[in-house]
Amino acid sequence: MNCMNEPITVLLVEDDADVREAAAQSLRLAGFTVDAFDAAEKARQRIVPGSRCVCVSDVKLPGSTGLDFLRHVMAVDPQLPVILVTGHGDIAMAVQAMRQGAYDFIEKPFSAAHLVEVVERAIEKRQLTLEVQALRAKLDDWRGIEADILGRSPAIEQLRRMILDVADTSADVLIYGETGTGKELVARCLHEHSNRRQNKFVALNCGGLPETLFDSEIFGHETGSFTGAMRSRVGKIEYAHRGTLFLDEIESMPLSMQVKLLRVLQERRVERLGSNEPIAVDCRFVAASKEDLARLSAEGRFRKDLYYRLNVVVIELPPLRERREDIPLLFEHFVLQAASRYERPAPIVSSSQLGALMAYAWPGNVRELRNVADRFVLKLLGDKFPLLQPPGLTSATLAEQVERFERSLIQEHLRQHQGQVAAASEALGLAKNTLYDKLRKFHLSPEDYR
Repeated sequence: MNCMNEPITVLLVEDDADVREAAAQSLRLAGFTVDAFDAAEKARQRIVPGSRCVCVSDVKLPGSTGLDFLRHVMAVDPQLPVILVTGHGDIAMAVQAMRQGAYDFIEKPFSAAHLVEVVERAIEKRQLTLEVQALRAKLDDWRGIEADILGRSPAIEQLRRMILDVADTSADVLIYGETGTGKELVARCLHEHSNRRQNKFVALNCGGLPETLFDSEIFGHETGSFTGAMRSRVGKIEYAHRGTLFLDEIESMPLSMQVKLLRVLQERRVERLGSNEPIAVDCRFVAASKEDLARLSAEGRFRKDLYYRLNVVVIELPPLRERREDIPLLFEHFVLQAASRYERPAPIVSSSQLGALMAYAWPGNVRELRNVADRFVLKLLGDKFPLLQPPGLTSATLAEQVERFERSLIQEHLRQHQGQVAAASEALGLAKNTLYDKLRKFHLSPEDYR
């Protein structure tokens, strides 16, 4: 596998010795690594899929021409940039070459500065392409929990280790995390990596049920136990026998239901509504909350005894803004998923676009990132991430795009610091007066972020 730290080499093909030497010298003085050849046949040996190189070739060569060389490169690696050097007046041929996949063309005579500029752009494109390919290969190679919970940040590494440490135990688990951090995904991983994996994973959102249906939904009911109970029903706890029951948003469970759940947790028996017959259940309970249950119990809004019963193994999920180094990997993963789902090509994300992603605070966490990836693939992004607009979809100048990025960055820091200008200016490395000037320029009010 190619080392991503190795420089991109320029393969220069030119049969004229003087031109070849002058071009090679100009590129080396600009800091590039150059291998020069007097014939295309010699350079072909260096072309393999994933080569860390770009090609600069004259069109008119003895033996195999530059166009032949281009066709060979495109057949081996269609994403490898080839820059063709054409003679004066060969515009028609240059257009044909671009249609066949050439990255760019340079017309003779050319200046050293122009050659360096075109090669520099080609190298940036090649570096980005290789990084994306390496990232996609890594995603394809990952197995097990690394394929389920993506990331290389210390927080995610620790999360994976903790899941694997407790997955095969019988301990009940309490998961804390903001909306969109992946609490159900972690619960499913606990189930899939446990000895209960062959049995059911049952999920119940406690915040999505009316209080009148809680008894029936969780504990089940017998025929005739209430008006409309035409047949008996197995509740979620009983249905999860020998498997895992995931109780999401447990903080919203009514207090009257909490005491009944506590009894089930202690006795591992459940009674259906309208029945006096206890039914033994063997299921693992995984609860999730976006609120601090200790605080809620202190305020009388959550039963303390239930909190302490659940508070055996606690897993805290970090928000996306605290593991920004995982954003490129996650976004690439979601882009590939969206491209497959919508049967669209997967666009490559540029370094400036990644910068926009990394600068954003992601209040909706991973769920919001996935939605942005979907819109990126579908080319439906609005002004929220202007730098993610695919080329050709926006007529904004560079200055306009920079202003949009700057405005977005300031907005996110205002959100992070609840509209406190002093704190935001310190985080941004801007003088407070400068930040106030920019707030006026972008028509932003700190009050809107408090």
